[in-house]
Amino acid sequence: MPLPPADPGRRSRLNALKLAALVRDHGDDAVAAAQPAEFGAGAALVAGGRGWVLFDGTPVAPLGAALAWGLPRGVERLDVVVDDAALAARVARRARHVTVPVAVWHVDGRALVRATPAPLPEPQAVDPACAAFESLILEGGADPLVEHGVLTGEVEGLEVCRAVVDPHTGAARLEVGIGAHDREAFQLLHGDRPTAEALRDVVAYVRTHRGGGPSGHALDRLAGERRLRLRLLRDPAAIGARSLAALAPPEPRPNVKDPAPCFAVGTDGDGAPLVVAVAVGIDLELPLAGAEARATYEPGARLVLAVPQRDRVAPLERVASVVAGGAEVRGIAP
Repeated sequence: MPLPPADPGRRSRLNALKLAALVRDHGDDAVAAAQPAEFGAGAALVAGGRGWVLFDGTPVAPLGAALAWGLPRGVERLDVVVDDAALAARVARRARHVTVPVAVWHVDGRALVRATPAPLPEPQAVDPACAAFESLILEGGADPLVEHGVLTGEVEGLEVCRAVVDPHTGAARLEVGIGAHDREAFQLLHGDRPTAEALRDVVAYVRTHRGGGPSGHALDRLAGERRLRLRLLRDPAAIGARSLAALAPPEPRPNVKDPAPCFAVGTDGDGAPLVVAVAVGIDLELPLAGAEARATYEPGARLVLAVPQRDRVAPLERVASVVAGGAEVRGIAP
């Protein structure tokens, strides 16, 4: 289980002791020669070309951060340890897409258990009753989008409505709002308004704050990666593509309001298959998420990682350099 809260220095020492004990109890003799190394998201040990990394529950993408830590230190073999079994399974799945040997473990008491890669979810079709709302979304001025069997409407990359099936009545309806809580509140306050009218009002309001330059409004700070993708869909040449279309992520994003990579598929300037993974902010997991999307939808395609120019940093380039099949980081000018 994760260590209890503590001051940073004490927590770092406890994590280092925990990692050393776990590796030693696992029977790995190499730990005797290993030296502790600085790692802000937990603890790390390094011995020659071997590295161990422990994640202590800090909200960070484990595999990308581990690679960004290990590669500049000359680590040629990496062991990643996480407390949560489900997260370990997800990390193990993505570890298949890098050229560095990576073993992923989850903690079970005092033992390390090798993680089995988690499968991706099966593709889902949109419920026909929900699919019927596409025309209403268009009428309201939003862009329809389907991901993992869910029909939504977006404005400048921000979800403003979603077609849902009532779990009690089985009836389909189009809910207006940004995120589940906002949709519920909107339904309680404006449930008697015609949906098309309500949607047009929300679309107009959101577009006011996302249609031009930075506004400073909270709505302007959400889903930046999807707004950047929309920009590339409108102008594929900005990334050297001939054509692009939105692509669903390999697994559903957790929620609307937290950043998560998004994707596009198309052809490059030579007409070859292309997958684009998009993020805003320094996301060290982006190369791995992109590799997973390519393997899922367009194996063998060229993979481009699109980020704002300010987010094209050396650690991201390092992680991209070990993606099996190659990955190119492209910085997009403001």
